[in-house]
Amino acid sequence: MLVKNPQFEISAVRQSQYPTSGLPEVVLVGKSNVGKSSFINTMINRKKLARTSSEPGKTRQINFYNIDEKFYFVDLPGYGYSKMSKKEQEEVGKFIDEYLYTRKEIALIIFLLDIRHEPTNNDRIMYNYIISSKIPFIILTNKADKLAVTKVEQAMLHIQKSINPIGDIVTLPFSSERKIYTDDVWKEIENII
Repeated sequence: MLVKNPQFEISAVRQSQYPTSGLPEVVLVGKSNVGKSSFINTMINRKKLARTSSEPGKTRQINFYNIDEKFYFVDLPGYGYSKMSKKEQEEVGKFIDEYLYTRKEIALIIFLLDIRHEPTNNDRIMYNYIISSKIPFIILTNKADKLAVTKVEQAMLHIQKSINPIGDIVTLPFSSERKIYTDDVWKEIENII
């Protein structure tokens, strides 16, 4: 997909702030620092539309990026970052719950995992959460550039077997550095939206 005019639209923490255009939403979930913002920038071929940070856990709101008036990329706050206070974690958890369980425009969830690491307990909780939402989703094993190209497939299959042993969820490698994986992800997005 050729993206011509992507725009950051709004950061939201409650339903009244969500966009009202009715466009389908492709939601990004994953732990802090797994590369959700870099994923957006890579997919739309822009360097800084979605802000990336060297400090994990920076995103505390739901960020909506309008992609050519066709759909939104929606970046949810990452989980598993301990510098957030308990109270902040509860507040963020509540508005993520509200969004995932009430938003009718969600067309696809992209669940990002780090290809180099075994899924964490928090990753498994999120996986079960996504399954219970009954929303279509795919798994992206991100940061594939950190491995030799010859080891990517094996590492991706290991992650898939670990978190989705029956292998019924589309699982793909991804890298913001190596843009060779973007076409496969666009195919999955286009099939849904």
